[in-house]
Amino acid sequence: MSDPTDLELGPMFGARAQESVQLYRPGARTEYPPQVVQRLEDDAAVLIARYPQARSALLPLLHLVQSEDGYITPAGIEFCARTLDLTTADVISVATFYSMYRRGPTGDYLVGVCTNTLCAVLGGDAILDSLCEHLDVQPGGTTADGTVTVERIECNAACDYAPVVMVNWEFFDDQTVAGARDLVDALRAGRPPSPSRGAPLGTFRETSRLLAGFDDERPGAVSASGAGGAPTTAGLRAAPHPPQVRP
Repeated sequence: MSDPTDLELGPMFGARAQESVQLYRPGARTEYPPQVVQRLEDDAAVLIARYPQARSALLPLLHLVQSEDGYITPAGIEFCARTLDLTTADVISVATFYSMYRRGPTGDYLVGVCTNTLCAVLGGDAILDSLCEHLDVQPGGTTADGTVTVERIECNAACDYAPVVMVNWEFFDDQTVAGARDLVDALRAGRPPSPSRGAPLGTFRETSRLLAGFDDERPGAVSASGAGGAPTTAGLRAAPHPPQVRP
């Protein structure tokens, strides 16, 4: 009988050809030292207290362990299962369902290029190809210095600013091939630019902690968040007020 950790899901389950679907991989952390366990337990208690049933906190806890390792590791899976009294199969099934949970080491900045229809025809495909060539990576790969991971992402409901690039889930609108290259160069040089809207960039691990449900304690981070522009509300402005109801 083959080792279950060697199994890979076939194309019918949606795995990309270049994407490893394994959570148990060489070098992945399998256990946390006691001081890390204590810190995670303290944080987990805060998150679990917000829900009527402990198991409802699984999504935030997955973000929490992702903030520790930069991706979902066996140690993180075991921690979530033990803390919430779930099986590891329960945890793995959720961690592999949602694309925001990473299955392999991720750079400080996760650069996602939207290649859904509108972004693609307006330049998304060209941007992705250019970035991969510029950084010498394949889609889903990380630069040799561990700074940037580039991946193809699905629609982020920002079609009015296509083509869109996201960095750690913050928007960079109306991108071009040249602009996207400048963006990743600035990230690698330690000069992260301000997003088109949203909070200033943090690292991928910092962002994962925020997604777990903890406050952004960086001075001025919340007040610095920009708002969407005029195209986002164009339909609202064009609609009659109050809406006309046909008899």
